Amino acid sequence: MNTIIRKTDVENIDMDIIKEAGDVIRHGGLVAFPTETVYGLGADGMDATASAKIYAAKGRPSDNPLILHIADLETLDKIASEIPKKAKLLMDKFWPGPMTLIFKKKAEVPYGTTGGLETVAVRYPEHPVALELIKAAGTPIAAPSANTSGRPSPTKAEHVIEDMDGKIDMILDGGQVGIGIESTIVDVTQDIPMILRPGYITKAMVEEVVGEVSVDKVVQAKSIEELGGDYAPKAPGMKYKHYAPKAELTMFEGDVNKVIEVINRKTAEDELDGEKVGIIATDESKHLYKSGRVVSIGSRKDEESIARGLYGILRDFDDMGVDVIYSETFYDDNLGQAIMNRLIKAAGYKIIAVDGE
Repeated sequence: MNTIIRKTDVENIDMDIIKEAGDVIRHGGLVAFPTETVYGLGADGMDATASAKIYAAKGRPSDNPLILHIADLETLDKIASEIPKKAKLLMDKFWPGPMTLIFKKKAEVPYGTTGGLETVAVRYPEHPVALELIKAAGTPIAAPSANTSGRPSPTKAEHVIEDMDGKIDMILDGGQVGIGIESTIVDVTQDIPMILRPGYITKAMVEEVVGEVSVDKVVQAKSIEELGGDYAPKAPGMKYKHYAPKAELTMFEGDVNKVIEVINRKTAEDELDGEKVGIIATDESKHLYKSGRVVSIGSRKDEESIARGLYGILRDFDDMGVDVIYSETFYDDNLGQAIMNRLIKAAGYKIIAVDGE
């Protein structure tokens, strides 16, 4: 397949390009496009055959639900059978924006889009290219991240090209995305809303709007065993290893100074064995590492910078050809919870506790 690549200026969108992309969606094809979070791989979400093409292009497990993207609230009435009061409060506050809500679905939404579930994940993005594409397509667009399943999500078109060139019909190049991690997912089908995936919108921000909020066990799990072997994903990114670089990633948890000491020791040992080592550090710690390919993910004082650079750094290590990657851990609250959620999955839950004594 010849993948068409079209550049579009976010500040001055070429509507001819958008119309071309919309035609691809309407005819059952696949279009990668920018959102404010990461690049999405879009198809007609109301067409099970088109949704199946997404799973095939990504190599994605078919029980992993897709998110339907809409460009107006009227469309929500066509796909959600119930819109609870708390959902409306969250919509008023955070839509359009980086929040996905889980609703009970209408019969018109195919199981091929929902991973066989009776619920549907819906997002109203705020990125202008995404909104214009949805309007041009005239249908809710099902769109997971536009990467090979399990790989780091794409935050610029070059990442999409690396994974999807020759597999999909079109890529809309809208430049670097702004946030860099996927949307917060909230299940609003129960009385107490539940966060299924942390993101830019934090638990504290959700609680300010609807009061008590629960968090699914998968968000806080630090091992496969904590999930249970029969765990069924309710939303994208919940069950499977995700966001992973090609090299094995290991995280070290504990006092930062002790973590640095352990990583320095392991790096020296690995390099003696001829291995290339990548190290995920911060602006505050990068100068304390003695060897290895040290890359700062950002400042601990600026969680947004860490989130924005996360996936790009994981892909950079692929380009460097490192054999192993070692990483510090980060604060597990506010946006740090989303950062840790992505890193834990990228590491396949491989976290080593460092003795602080």
